[in-house]
Amino acid sequence: MSKIVLITGASRGIGFALAQQFIDKGFTVIGTSRTGVLQKSPTDKLIAKKLNLPDPKSRAQLANWLAENEIKVDIVVNNAGIGPDLGGEKPEEESYKATFEVNTTGTVFFTELILPHIKEGGKVINISSKMGSIEACGTTDSVAYRMSKAALNMYTKILTNRLEGTQKVAAIHPGWVRTTISESSSKYAPLSTEESAKGIIEFVMGDFKTGTFWNVEAQEMIGW
Repeated sequence: MSKIVLITGASRGIGFALAQQFIDKGFTVIGTSRTGVLQKSPTDKLIAKKLNLPDPKSRAQLANWLAENEIKVDIVVNNAGIGPDLGGEKPEEESYKATFEVNTTGTVFFTELILPHIKEGGKVINISSKMGSIEACGTTDSVAYRMSKAALNMYTKILTNRLEGTQKVAAIHPGWVRTTISESSSKYAPLSTEESAKGIIEFVMGDFKTGTFWNVEAQEMIGW
């Protein structure tokens, strides 16, 4: 039986590239999107599931599906994320709330629900950003996005402590990637989604130290 990876936000961008590359490596991929629809793939190894991270019922439905089908996953990649205030200089309340609902609250409570469905020796990978590094912060922009990723990083460390000896946990900065998360990223980012996904998978499949915050683009650890 092939190994199973669950990837949130797999309908496009880095998430879709990850799904394709994991399939190429022989994995079965459970890929989520808000609609439950993914781009067509010529394989039965891609299972599309609906997940709206801010919605507790949606999170529970996916966890219940895993339980009902007695599915244990090898790797969870918490990839789904939004950045409506990227580039903005001051926080705006509605986008701030929306950012935290997806990047932090939804991701944390979804992870908590599926922890019982991760195999012993499995891995939890949080797609974060070096913009969430307190140590590296030297600018004033993107307040909600930076704060949401800093909070996700703290959850990564807490989960590392809790799961020590059973599962590995890591946070990953995927690089500056050409995606639709912001206008500047779509125009100027140096990495393609495929290049970023390749670097992420190389790290995930390697023998990394649990609790690592890894920069895919620079191939080095990041200060928290």
